[in-house]
Amino acid sequence: MLERFYPDLMAPSAYEVNFREYFEKGYRGVIFDIDNTLVPHGAPADKRSIELIEGLKEMGFGVVLLSNNKEPRVKMFNDEVHASYIFKAGKPAKKGYQKAMEMMGTDTKTTLFVGDQLFTDVWGARNTGIFSILVSPIDKKEEIQIVLKRYLEKIVLVFYRRRCLDAENSAQSSL
Repeated sequence: MLERFYPDLMAPSAYEVNFREYFEKGYRGVIFDIDNTLVPHGAPADKRSIELIEGLKEMGFGVVLLSNNKEPRVKMFNDEVHASYIFKAGKPAKKGYQKAMEMMGTDTKTTLFVGDQLFTDVWGARNTGIFSILVSPIDKKEEIQIVLKRYLEKIVLVFYRRRCLDAENSAQSSL
Protein backbone atom coordinates (compact mmCIF):
# COMPACT_ATOMS: atom_id res chain seq x y z
CA MET A 1 0.00 0.00 0.00
CA LEU A 2 2.73 2.49 0.90
CA GLU A 3 4.66 1.53 -2.24
CA ARG A 4 2.69 4.07 -4.28
CA PHE A 5 4.56 6.78 -2.39
CA TYR A 6 8.03 5.25 -2.75
CA PRO A 7 10.42 7.16 -4.99
CA ASP A 8 12.39 5.29 -7.62
CA LEU A 9 15.52 6.99 -6.28
CA MET A 10 16.48 9.22 -3.37
CA ALA A 11 19.18 11.87 -3.71
CA PRO A 12 20.50 14.40 -1.22
CA SER A 13 19.85 17.23 -3.68
CA ALA A 14 18.70 17.94 -7.23
CA TYR A 15 22.22 19.25 -7.73
CA GLU A 16 23.74 15.85 -6.98
CA VAL A 17 21.74 13.80 -9.50
CA ASN A 18 23.87 12.44 -12.34
CA PHE A 19 21.64 13.67 -15.17
CA ARG A 20 24.23 12.74 -17.82
CA GLU A 21 23.82 9.09 -16.81
CA TYR A 22 20.06 9.35 -17.33
CA PHE A 23 20.56 11.07 -20.69
CA GLU A 24 22.81 8.19 -21.77
CA LYS A 25 20.01 5.79 -20.74
CA GLY A 26 17.61 7.57 -23.10
CA TYR A 27 15.83 10.05 -20.85
CA ARG A 28 15.09 13.33 -22.61
CA GLY A 29 12.89 15.33 -20.26
CA VAL A 30 13.09 16.49 -16.66
CA ILE A 31 10.15 17.83 -14.71
CA PHE A 32 11.10 19.79 -11.60
CA ASP A 33 9.22 20.99 -8.60
CA ILE A 34 10.60 24.42 -7.61
CA ASP A 35 10.15 25.21 -3.93
CA ASN A 36 12.51 23.34 -1.63
CA THR A 37 13.66 21.26 -4.61
CA LEU A 38 15.67 23.86 -6.55
CA VAL A 39 15.56 26.82 -4.14
CA PRO A 40 14.14 27.55 -0.67
CA HIS A 41 10.38 28.14 -0.60
CA GLY A 42 9.51 31.39 -2.37
CA ALA A 43 13.11 32.24 -3.32
CA PRO A 44 14.09 33.46 -6.77
CA ALA A 45 16.27 31.37 -9.04
CA ASP A 46 19.87 31.39 -7.91
CA LYS A 47 23.14 30.81 -9.74
CA ARG A 48 23.16 27.05 -9.26
CA SER A 49 19.52 26.55 -10.36
CA ILE A 50 20.18 28.65 -13.46
CA GLU A 51 23.36 26.68 -14.23
CA LEU A 52 21.64 23.33 -13.65
CA ILE A 53 18.78 24.06 -16.02
CA GLU A 54 21.08 25.62 -18.64
CA GLY A 55 23.32 22.55 -18.43
CA LEU A 56 20.38 20.19 -18.84
CA LYS A 57 19.14 22.06 -21.89
CA GLU A 58 22.64 22.08 -23.41
CA MET A 59 22.83 18.31 -22.79
CA GLY A 60 19.63 17.88 -24.79
CA PHE A 61 16.99 17.64 -22.07
CA GLY A 62 13.66 19.35 -22.19
CA VAL A 63 12.84 20.99 -18.86
CA VAL A 64 9.46 21.85 -17.37
CA LEU A 65 8.78 23.37 -13.97
CA LEU A 66 5.65 21.85 -12.43
CA SER A 67 4.31 23.74 -9.44
CA ASN A 68 1.13 23.95 -7.42
CA ASN A 69 1.92 27.63 -6.85
CA LYS A 70 0.19 30.51 -8.59
CA GLU A 71 1.64 31.94 -11.78
CA PRO A 72 3.41 35.01 -10.31
CA ARG A 73 5.62 32.75 -8.15
CA VAL A 74 6.42 30.30 -10.93
CA LYS A 75 6.93 33.00 -13.57
CA MET A 76 9.28 34.94 -11.28
CA PHE A 77 11.48 31.85 -10.93
CA ASN A 78 11.20 30.95 -14.60
CA ASP A 79 12.15 34.44 -15.78
CA GLU A 80 15.69 33.57 -14.70
CA VAL A 81 15.94 29.93 -15.84
CA HIS A 82 13.98 30.15 -19.11
CA ALA A 83 12.31 26.74 -19.01
CA SER A 84 8.70 25.87 -19.72
CA TYR A 85 6.36 25.87 -16.76
CA ILE A 86 2.97 24.83 -15.47
CA PHE A 87 1.49 26.66 -12.48
CA LYS A 88 -1.43 25.55 -10.30
CA ALA A 89 -0.60 22.05 -11.54
CA GLY A 90 -2.84 20.19 -9.11
CA LYS A 91 -0.15 17.68 -8.10
CA PRO A 92 -0.49 14.77 -7.47
CA ALA A 93 -3.07 14.62 -10.30
CA LYS A 94 -1.72 13.15 -13.56
CA LYS A 95 -2.86 16.04 -15.76
CA GLY A 96 0.10 18.35 -15.03
CA TYR A 97 2.68 15.61 -15.50
CA GLN A 98 1.07 14.57 -18.78
CA LYS A 99 0.97 18.16 -20.01
CA ALA A 100 4.65 18.59 -19.10
CA MET A 101 5.58 15.52 -21.15
CA GLU A 102 3.51 16.81 -24.05
CA MET A 103 5.34 20.15 -23.87
CA MET A 104 8.73 18.36 -24.03
CA GLY A 105 7.72 15.73 -26.57
CA THR A 106 8.60 12.95 -24.13
CA ASP A 107 6.72 10.03 -22.61
CA THR A 108 6.78 8.08 -19.38
CA LYS A 109 9.84 6.07 -20.47
CA THR A 110 11.92 9.15 -21.31
CA THR A 111 10.95 11.53 -18.49
CA LEU A 112 12.34 12.07 -15.00
CA PHE A 113 10.64 13.90 -12.17
CA VAL A 114 12.56 15.60 -9.35
CA GLY A 115 10.82 16.87 -6.23
CA ASP A 116 11.00 17.08 -2.45
CA GLN A 117 7.57 15.82 -1.35
CA LEU A 118 6.24 12.27 -1.32
CA PHE A 119 2.50 12.96 -1.25
CA THR A 120 2.42 15.42 -4.12
CA ASP A 121 5.57 15.19 -6.22
CA VAL A 122 6.52 11.52 -6.02
CA TRP A 123 3.00 10.12 -5.80
CA GLY A 124 1.93 12.09 -8.87
CA ALA A 125 4.98 11.07 -10.87
CA ARG A 126 4.64 7.39 -9.94
CA ASN A 127 0.91 7.43 -10.60
CA THR A 128 1.66 8.83 -14.05
CA GLY A 129 4.39 6.21 -14.66
CA ILE A 130 7.34 8.62 -14.55
CA PHE A 131 10.68 7.78 -12.89
CA SER A 132 10.70 9.78 -9.65
CA ILE A 133 13.64 11.18 -7.74
CA LEU A 134 12.99 12.39 -4.20
CA VAL A 135 15.44 15.00 -2.95
CA SER A 136 15.90 16.32 0.56
CA PRO A 137 14.20 19.66 1.14
CA ILE A 138 16.60 22.58 0.84
CA ASP A 139 15.18 24.54 3.76
CA LYS A 140 13.76 23.11 7.00
CA LYS A 141 11.50 26.17 7.46
CA GLU A 142 8.22 25.32 5.73
CA GLU A 143 4.54 26.19 5.79
CA ILE A 144 2.57 24.42 8.54
CA GLN A 145 0.64 22.12 6.18
CA ILE A 146 3.92 20.88 4.71
CA VAL A 147 5.45 20.42 8.17
CA LEU A 148 2.54 18.15 9.08
CA LYS A 149 2.97 16.12 5.88
CA ARG A 150 6.69 15.70 6.64
CA TYR A 151 5.83 13.68 9.76
CA LEU A 152 3.80 11.26 7.65
CA GLU A 153 6.57 11.17 5.05
CA LYS A 154 9.03 10.06 7.73
CA ILE A 155 6.87 7.03 8.45
CA VAL A 156 6.65 6.08 4.76
CA LEU A 157 10.40 6.56 4.33
CA VAL A 158 11.14 4.18 7.22
CA PHE A 159 9.35 1.42 5.31
CA TYR A 160 10.95 2.51 2.01
CA ARG A 161 14.45 2.33 3.48
CA ARG A 162 13.69 -1.02 5.06
CA ARG A 163 12.57 -2.35 1.67
CA CYS A 164 15.74 -1.01 0.04
CA LEU A 165 17.88 -2.61 2.73
CA ASP A 166 16.05 -5.93 2.35
CA ALA A 167 16.55 -5.82 -1.42
CA GLU A 168 20.24 -5.02 -0.99
CA ASN A 169 20.69 -7.87 1.50
CA SER A 170 18.85 -10.25 -0.80
CA ALA A 171 21.07 -9.28 -3.74
CA GLN A 172 24.22 -9.79 -1.68
CA SER A 173 23.10 -13.18 -0.41
CA SER A 174 22.47 -14.38 -3.96
CA LEU A 175 26.06 -13.64 -4.99
